[in-house]
Amino acid sequence: MAINWNHYGFVKASKYRSKIVEALAAAPKTPSQIANEIKLFKTHTSTVLKELVNEKIVECLTPNLRRGKIFGLTANGKAVASQMQGKISKTR
Repeated sequence: MAINWNHYGFVKASKYRSKIVEALAAAPKTPSQIANEIKLFKTHTSTVLKELVNEKIVECLTPNLRRGKIFGLTANGKAVASQMQGKISKTR
């Protein structure tokens, strides 16, 4: 799986983005679950999730729900998470 280094840099530039990607690497979650897990306000979590969705790192898996939306990593997001965990070699 090839990594998009721009996405990796975007995530690593913010500790909140990094924490959310790491939280979603384990399993898809709701914003409330993410906020509780990483000890961040729900409003901040939602704002960062929107940034990650716009960059196509995270996707909403339940877009038709108004409440209780579940978010997960895209293929790009999984590659970034793997790199963060040291599972991909650092060659381009």
